[in-house]
Parts: sequence; structure tokens; C-alpha cells
Amino acid sequence: MARFELKLPKMGESVAEATITSWLKDVGDTIELDEAVVEIATDKVDSEVPSEVDGVLVEKRFSVDDVVQVGQVIAVIETEGDVDGEEETKEEESKPNEEVVAQVEQVITVAKETVAPVSSGVGRFYSPLVKNIAKQEGVSQAELDKLTGSGKDGRVTKNDILAYIENKGAAKGEVSAQKETKEVQAVSDNKGDLIPQKNAVTPVVASGEDEVVEMTRMGKIIAHHMVESVQTSAHVQSFIEADVTNIWNWRKKVKDGFMKREGENLTFTPIFMEAIAKALRDYPMMNISVQGDTIIKKKNINLGMAAALPDGNLIVPVIKNADQLNLVGMTKQVNDLANRARINQLKPDDIQGGTYTVTNVGTFGSIMGTPIINQPQVGILALGAIRKVPAVIETPEGDFIGIRYKMFLSHSYDHRVVNGALGGQFVKAVKDYLEAWDVKREI
Repeated sequence: MARFELKLPKMGESVAEATITSWLKDVGDTIELDEAVVEIATDKVDSEVPSEVDGVLVEKRFSVDDVVQVGQVIAVIETEGDVDGEEETKEEESKPNEEVVAQVEQVITVAKETVAPVSSGVGRFYSPLVKNIAKQEGVSQAELDKLTGSGKDGRVTKNDILAYIENKGAAKGEVSAQKETKEVQAVSDNKGDLIPQKNAVTPVVASGEDEVVEMTRMGKIIAHHMVESVQTSAHVQSFIEADVTNIWNWRKKVKDGFMKREGENLTFTPIFMEAIAKALRDYPMMNISVQGDTIIKKKNINLGMAAALPDGNLIVPVIKNADQLNLVGMTKQVNDLANRARINQLKPDDIQGGTYTVTNVGTFGSIMGTPIINQPQVGILALGAIRKVPAVIETPEGDFIGIRYKMFLSHSYDHRVVNGALGGQFVKAVKDYLEAWDVKREI
């Protein structure tokens, strides 16, 4: 018999730790190769950790809600025969794996550079999860440095900072209530009537008939991400209408044959993605990120594609190197990511590295929208519903009215680094690619 150590795998750049959310197997259970053992959550995505061997689970190293570092052993599986990862001696068991240590150090270094780092003035280490919670809740560096940590070497854990925030919120609530009472008294006129305060915040009070619903973990992350984006970027929008009649008719003609040949449903999304990738290649300054006072021009064109989750929230899986894919490859990528998003099977790497995002608001019947930029990107394009409308058609014989299929493209971009000319030219390029579609194109 041999013992295999199941370790927390690397889950993309800037992710150095994860929280155990649920054990899918108990001690004594038989586990097959690639079968999920435990569910984990990072500040980016929920995922499962599969087994790398066949065997029996004999030990769990962590409990639910524990925070685990990348490379740490989370479970031990007993197998038949020798397997990679077996510890030969107690002495070797006590020695850290140098390769894993190097990977963890590299991930932590990247995290410090890319995930809104909170630098400590007293030389303490704070995990990316603690940093993110501190940033979201407005906990200053001075407050962090004063916290007493319960972790190893006095390290501040997730539970430590959450407890501090809860206590701080309770104390703040009492102070706010006293302050509001004094303010209300101060603005009473001589007749006892209250004069409305311009900046007063009206508290929301739930009555006995109201239903109070706790936001999901994903919902909280999305809410914070959206507010943070609006506070970071100067959002402006450009709108343009595209005639997609040629695309509509071409797809109608080829979709059945495409399904028979490729086994894939040819939707409009990969067609639009192809045009957007071409436009980004023409206008590389839309394929950038901002870091402080510097601009980072991205070498690869990685298109984020907003997709719906089963609980109604949205997630943005990424099509890597989208400009290098033909229409068949783009279709397979779009369908695969959308299907895995629906069944919660996306991996952390699937949502990493996006450089520009596309969202299809037309799916919900909207003809246009003003989407919020997906940080740290500088642009996002909303695809409106395709509508059959009367339109003026110009011909050598003169103008006439005809029925055409049209849609609005709504482009939100960061006005700090993208001016109106560039933002408008980019979305115009997307329109031109769509309207120039070759109805005789072979796939």
C-alpha cells in the first residue's frame, strides 16, 4: 500500500490560497482517478479538486472554511502499489517540496503586484484573501497592522479579519445611530417639523411581510467588482447600429450542415466574436490595461464572454488568443465555455487573463445597454437584440424601403485612456466587419 498526498493545485495567476467549502468524500470512501474530492472557493471562482489516483481516502488535513495555501497537502489517499508523491521516510516528509515552495513564492509575488496589494508597514505578510477582504470593507493598513492574528506566527486569518469587521460594524452602527439622532434634532425647525437633510441616508427597514434574502457569495463578489469598476474608470459610451442581414441569411443557410459536420450549434456569438477580435487587432489601444500612470499593451487578444450561471449571476470565461481561431474553433470554444458555465464546471484558468469583454444583452430582449467595464480592462461591448426593421436601402437605381435585420452595438470604455475618437472608431470597425460579411463564405 502507498500513500498519495493530494495537494491544492495552482489556480491561475494572483491566486495563492483557497477556502475549503465542502468535502465531497469522507474518510474511508473509495475514490477513482479524476473524481472530485473537495470543493474550494477563491476570490475569483469556485472549483473542485479531483483525485490524481485511484484509492481510499484515509485522511483530511483541513476542515470546511479553513484557508489552504497553494501546494499544501489537503488530503491523503491510500493506493495499491507505488505512486508519485509517496513519502519515503519521515525525514523526507518533514522537508518542504522545493518546487512547490518556489511556485507558491512566485504566485504570492504576482499577487502582491496585481491584486490591489496592501503593503504592511511592520513587515507582516497578509494573504491575498485577507487583502481583498480588507479592501472591500475599507479596512486601512494601520488597522490591519494592529490586528492580533490567530494563524501561524501571528498571521491574520480570514476569520480574524471577518470578526474584526463584524465588531467594527456593530460599534459603527451605534455611533451612526447616535449621530443621526443628534442631526435630526439639530435640523428641527421652531414648529417641530423636520427639515430634510440633503445628504441623509434613509435606512431600509424590513416589515413583517417582507422577505430578507442573503446575497450569495458570488453575488457579493460581483456587486463589489461592479462598484469598484465605476469608482475606478471614467465610463463613457458610444452606440452604433449594424445591418446583419447578410449574417442572418448566411447562418440560416449553413447552420444545419454545420451541425451535421461539426456536431456543434452555430450561434451568432462566435460570428460576432470573430469580428470583435479583428477590430481589436486593428485598434490595439483598446486591448490594454491601466496600472497607475502606465498603460500595459496586451500581446494576446483574450476575449471575455459574459455567461449566465444557474443561480442567475454572470461569470466571464475567456477565449484565449481569439484572433488566431477560425470560425469553427471559435464556435467550439464559445459553446464549451457556455455549457460548462451553466453546469458550474468552469476551472479557475477559464476566467483568467481576459483583455476585452463582450456581453450579449440581446439574449434578454434588450436592444442596447451601458455595460460596466470588467476591470482591469478598458472596454466592454454589449450586443443588442437582432430586430427585423424597415430601412432605407441605397442602390445604383435609387433608394427604397426594405426589411432588414439590425442590431445596436453599445461600447463602454474607460475615458481616462480611451478618447471618444478611438472608442467610436473601434465600434465602427466591428460594424464594418459585420456588414461586410461574405454570403458565399465556406466553413
